Order: sequence, then C-alpha cells, then structure tokens
Amino acid sequence: MAWGVPTRAPSSRVQALYELCKRTFPSPSSAAAPSSPPPASAVRAISSLMDTISPADVGLRDDNLEDGGGHGFFESSFMKGSARTARWAQPITYLHVYECDAFSIGIFCLPTSAVIPLHDHPGMTVLSKMIYGSMHVKSYDWIEPTVLASNQPVRLAKLHTDDVLTAPCPTTVLYPQSGGNLHSFTSVASCAVLDVLAPPYSEDAGRICTYYHDYPFSSFSAGRTKTVDSPDNYAWIEAINSPVNIYMRPGMYTGPTIQDRLS
Repeated sequence: MAWGVPTRAPSSRVQALYELCKRTFPSPSSAAAPSSPPPASAVRAISSLMDTISPADVGLRDDNLEDGGGHGFFESSFMKGSARTARWAQPITYLHVYECDAFSIGIFCLPTSAVIPLHDHPGMTVLSKMIYGSMHVKSYDWIEPTVLASNQPVRLAKLHTDDVLTAPCPTTVLYPQSGGNLHSFTSVASCAVLDVLAPPYSEDAGRICTYYHDYPFSSFSAGRTKTVDSPDNYAWIEAINSPVNIYMRPGMYTGPTIQDRLS
C-alpha cells in the first residue's frame, strides 16, 4: 500500500487526515488485545499531513481563546482531576472532530497559563500537532524493567522532553513505550493542539487515563546515585489516586465535516 495516496481527492485536509487514519489504524481485534504501533512509513505519512494543517483548516483563528470563559468541568475518561480552579481562570476547550474504536481526532484549545497535568496513554500511539501558539511540554518514558523506590509508591521514569514548542513546529509522536508516553502541557501563550489517538481511551478496553506527580530523582534515591548516568534526566513518578479537576469544557468544532465514506 502507498501510504497517503487516496483513491479520490479529499475535500479538505481534515478529510484527508481522517481517510489516512482510517486506512492506517485497524479496529482493535478485542478489548483485551494490545494494539501494535503502526508502521513507521504510516506514521511519517500522517505526521507530514498534520504538519500542513493550519488554524483555518479546522475552523479556528489564532485568537479564539481570548474571547471568553466557560463554566464548570467537562468530564470524560481523559478529564479526571484534583485541585479547585480559580473563578477567573479560563477553561481549556476540547473540540471533538471524530472518534471510532480505532482512533480519535480532536483539538485541545488552551488559554494562556492553562495546564493539562502529567498523564499517560496506555497502549496508544498519539500524534500531536501544534496548530498555533506556544506551550511547555514535559514528558517521560517508564524505565524497563520496572524500578521502584524502597517503601514508596513511586516508579522511575526517564525524561524525554522538557521544552517549549511554538507553532509552526513539526508534529510529535509518542508510542506505548517510547516517545514520551507520559506528558504534561502548560500553555505559554494561548494555543491549540490537534491530536490523533490510536486507539482512543476506553475504560472497557483498559485504556484508562491516569494522572501522575513527578519528583526529582534525588527525592527517593538514597544509595542509587550511581545507578543512572545523569540524575537530572530521571524522575520518580507517583500515580494520583484522588480525582483531578481540570477546568475544561466541550466546544463546537466548526471546521470541515468529515464524510465517513470509507466505512
């Protein structure tokens, strides 16, 4: 198969993205079966297409987030959380574009200084494209085999990314066990991120979003300083068991409608 070559010209870049994802990501064979990452050539094709998507292609302007606030918390398998949010804070807006058993397409719109806490993507491949704006991304991958701290509920992970991304920038890709599968976002300026999740979160399939807190390596590393090459590149990660409230609301996607013509 020639990845990225459609049978007919798609009507929009969003339609092209849907059609390419539809050909790339098979539906999970069963709820319990882990999904294998797609071929590298397919990932490159999707990344290259996402690199071309602009705010106008998905019905956004780069000032969408400064217009006004929202009310309440938007709950989903992704949106679980812990601290109260100040009354003056603007919400993160999630725009649902498409979802099936195999993949989902959506857009997170973050106002300045908004935070999506550290969380994971179990068994998932995720492609993320910064459509506009700027955000700080911090991500980790678990150390394998598992390393635990003595008598503490924390697990060792290695830092993958700790950087500010500013649009335009290349699409990033994370995999089930590499690429920064655990990550957090903090918007430096209002921004929007187009996400493809394959497969999407699903409680029935065991793909549940877990939130975490990261601690410096030195916090629980007495006697372990010689076991890693550079302590600053490692952290101890603890799952957050209490709910995590994220000030988030659903928004209305106003970009091109996807035609599900490949079903």
